Amino acid sequence: MKEDIKNEIRQSFHVEGLDRMVETIHFEDLSEHYFDHSVVPDEWYSHSDVFTRLQKRTGQEGIIIKLSKVIDNVQPGGLVVLDSVTDLATQSANTDAWNNLTGFLRGLQRVSKTRGITSYLLLSSGILDSSRERELADIADAVLLFRWEETQGARRQRVMYFEKFRGVMPHLEERDLVKFAVRISETSGFEVSNIRVII
Repeated sequence: MKEDIKNEIRQSFHVEGLDRMVETIHFEDLSEHYFDHSVVPDEWYSHSDVFTRLQKRTGQEGIIIKLSKVIDNVQPGGLVVLDSVTDLATQSANTDAWNNLTGFLRGLQRVSKTRGITSYLLLSSGILDSSRERELADIADAVLLFRWEETQGARRQRVMYFEKFRGVMPHLEERDLVKFAVRISETSGFEVSNIRVII
């Protein structure tokens, strides 16, 4: 929910002007579309009365169509964070629904390039079968993987590496920029440093 995300940002970072920045983020909550055809009771996710909910359901549009309309309103040069593709993919078990999802993502890739929008999509690894995971990775221009690794002294470190990055991968490999240590700090935000192991 919007307030949860805003509170998490405020609690994670302590920089000047953060409240003002957080208030400029536009949130679009599609939970009603997500939960409408589930067993979740209406009262858990909707604050409208029964009559209003029934009216909405008669003209029910799919969540992907609704999402497309939301993205149509994103300003050129904007940033879209879709949390998460995992939720959409797990709802797309049959072939038609899966084809609709992959078609939407290919369209999103195209419209993002046309309008100069950066689209950041989250996918949890290991939930979908590997062939579907690979298909989604194939659609994206870049795939960043995050994981925890044990370092010397049994200290855990969050690591990021690129599985795919169109137009940039050859330069990263050429300079041996393969694996990066990442951390999130209150003052600097998302910090990235290159890991080089010398033996």
